[in-house]
Amino acid sequence: MDIDWGWIGDHTDSLGEHALLHLRLALLPVLFGLLISLPVGVLCRRWGWLYPPALTIANVMYAIPSLALFMIFIQYTGLTPSTVMIPLTLYSLSVLVPNVVDGLASVSEPVRQAATAMGFGPLRRLLRVELPIAVPIVIAGTRVAAVSSISLVAVGQLIGQGGLGYDIIRGYQLQFQTQIVAATVLIVLLALATDAILVTVQRLLTPWARARAAS
Repeated sequence: MDIDWGWIGDHTDSLGEHALLHLRLALLPVLFGLLISLPVGVLCRRWGWLYPPALTIANVMYAIPSLALFMIFIQYTGLTPSTVMIPLTLYSLSVLVPNVVDGLASVSEPVRQAATAMGFGPLRRLLRVELPIAVPIVIAGTRVAAVSSISLVAVGQLIGQGGLGYDIIRGYQLQFQTQIVAATVLIVLLALATDAILVTVQRLLTPWARARAAS
C-alpha cells in the first residue's frame, strides 16, 4: 500500500478539524451518559429492585444498530450532531450504569458505618466517601465507553455527522487509500490518547492508591 505523504501534509488542517469534531461528537455523549448513570446507579444501589429493569433497558438500547437509531432520531433532530450524540449517550449507559453500581457496591459496610459514626449524612457520605472509593471502577467503565464512542462516531458520517468518518467514506468513494488510512490512524490515536488521559484522571482522583502502590 502506497501512502501519499504529500497529501497528508497538504490536508493537515482539514484532518485536524475533523479530528476535533470527532472528539466532540464522541466524548460529549460519554459525559452526558456519566451524568445520567451516576444518579441512576445511586438509585439502583439504594433500591436493588430498580437495577434489573434499568440494566435491561440499557442493554436493549445497546442492542439496536447505530444506523437504525440514527434513522429514528433524524425524524426529530434532523441532520444535526444531536442525531449522533443521543444514540451514543444511550449506548454508554449499558457500560456506565453497571460500573457505577459495582463501584458503589465495592464500598465495604464497615467504611459506611465509620462514615456514619463520624456524623456524615447520606449525601455527604456519598460524595465524600462512597463515590471516591468507586472512582477506579467508574473510570474503568468510562474508558470502555469513551473508546467505543470514538469508534462509533465514524458511522455518523452516513447522515453527514461523522468527524473523521468523512475521510473514510470519501477515501472509499475515490478509492484513495491514503485518506482512509490517515483517518483510521487518527481515530486509533484519539482513542489511545483519551484512554491515557482517563487513566491520569483516575490517578489524580485516587492519591491513596498511588501511595499504597508506592509502599
